[in-house]
Amino acid sequence: MSMIKEFRDFIAKGNVMDMAVGIIIGAAFTAIVTSMVDDLINPILSMVTGNTDFSSNYIVLKGVAPDGASLTAAKDAGATVWAYGSFITAVLNFLIIAFVVFLLVKGVNRIKEAAVKKQVADGSAAGPSQEALLAEIRDLLAARPRV
Repeated sequence: MSMIKEFRDFIAKGNVMDMAVGIIIGAAFTAIVTSMVDDLINPILSMVTGNTDFSSNYIVLKGVAPDGASLTAAKDAGATVWAYGSFITAVLNFLIIAFVVFLLVKGVNRIKEAAVKKQVADGSAAGPSQEALLAEIRDLLAARPRV
């Protein structure tokens, strides 16, 4: 019975729930970023580079592949291929995704900084802090004549 209680306490901890929310948001964010790369950015890159698709570039290391065959066809023909184009595509996708994430983090940080500045401005406009008031009372009590 105590194991069930320990498990329930473990699950109820804030860190576990925060992690679960982070994983779920991360999965949804991955879908958004993948769609952005595949559906928005890659078509523009293809247009700029003359419809170049690096993912189908390969070199036959062993075996025979028909001339002009796709990567899948070369593999299906039994050839051992060095698929450098897939690697180039993966690196480009990583760089694009990293840049998009950088822009998103930069935007979130800018929003956080603006909120902190507003909070500091609101706090200073509200008057002296509790510590400042207590220090002033202490100083007034210390300055009064003793009887």
